[in-house]
Amino acid sequence: MQLTAPATRNAPANPTRDADGMAVASFILGLLGLLVLNIFLGPVAIVLASVALWRGTARKGRAYLGLGLGIADLVVLVTFMQMDSTVSWGL
Repeated sequence: MQLTAPATRNAPANPTRDADGMAVASFILGLLGLLVLNIFLGPVAIVLASVALWRGTARKGRAYLGLGLGIADLVVLVTFMQMDSTVSWGL
């Protein structure tokens, strides 16, 4: 009679797959950040894209798009802040 489950080893994480997920996430967050919460989503997209590129993602195009969109989020934020003279912007 066996009282405990047999010991199993978890498969090691695939760093390329993780980096690919980060590249896609940076693209989606950067795109979403152009519409809402760009003060938060822009830097997150930049960090995720940078880490994905550093880890050697196979989706370099998505990572570069996420990086560019994250920077664009911050540029849009600064532009609207200058136009409205406030920390937030509205339509």
